[in-house]
Amino acid sequence: MTAAIPVPLPNSVDDVVTLLDRHDYVADRRLATSVFLALKMGRPMFLEGEAGVGKTEIAKVLAATLGRTLVRLQCYEGLDVASALYEWDYPRQMLEIRLAEAAHIESKERIAADIFSERFLIKRPLLQALESEASGPKVLLIDELDRTDEPFEAFLLELLSDFQATIPELGVIQAAQPPIVVITSNRTREIHDALKRRCFYYWVDYPSAERELEILRARLPAASMDLSREVVAFVQKLRGRDLFKLPGVAETIDWTDALVQLDQVALTPDSIDHSLGALLKYQDDIARIRGSEAARILEDVRAEMAAARR
Repeated sequence: MTAAIPVPLPNSVDDVVTLLDRHDYVADRRLATSVFLALKMGRPMFLEGEAGVGKTEIAKVLAATLGRTLVRLQCYEGLDVASALYEWDYPRQMLEIRLAEAAHIESKERIAADIFSERFLIKRPLLQALESEASGPKVLLIDELDRTDEPFEAFLLELLSDFQATIPELGVIQAAQPPIVVITSNRTREIHDALKRRCFYYWVDYPSAERELEILRARLPAASMDLSREVVAFVQKLRGRDLFKLPGVAETIDWTDALVQLDQVALTPDSIDHSLGALLKYQDDIARIRGSEAARILEDVRAEMAAARR
């Protein structure tokens, strides 16, 4: 993801708000301040919060608005250095050895120097992020760090300290300019304090009803205002229920989009029941809400909206 024209880093919190707003990311003042300070201080941003609240989107928007390349490392259990930093292209190396043997090249040192050169190096996201471009340092998104194991977290801590990596066959590779780093966590496990201390920390919470409506209107202007208001009010009430997985902003947007595709201009009990799979992702949660409970919540939403209009 690369924008054509590089943009200077924002000089104020207001500039950050403007940058995010260009890509329909509606940020509150606290989040915009945290982004500004992290950029100004050259610190990685550590964004923690429930899934679907917009943590990943911040990195994408920063890359687009600042004209930088986005490099994404999607974390998972068992992620290792070979998948995150680099590995050698072993099939091509073996082929090169066979060709050298066929050409009667007997110098092992010469063969080794050839096959362990950069043209046989497969650069993974972390190594890619250390390479600057004409547009400036890249944006490195380390997504869902909590899914990895603690040994990888320790390796990452070392890399983020100096923004350099050692490849035994090639030596030390250091970033001319550190990348802009955004680390996200859904808090399925605690991240070690040593890593958090090197970052600017921010908890990304569920938005208020007013801000969620603003986000929804920016992302889905095709949805009617009545539908958008009812969806936001319905979702806000759901977040007060004891569900296995509360819906995030991403689910609010997806659900509204699904309702628009069904030509709905307002919520109805049937439209809710038929489209809950776009909002809730666990069968137990859907079964708990579908039917009479959904109708009851919708009735409460409409009563509160009617009272507010008086």
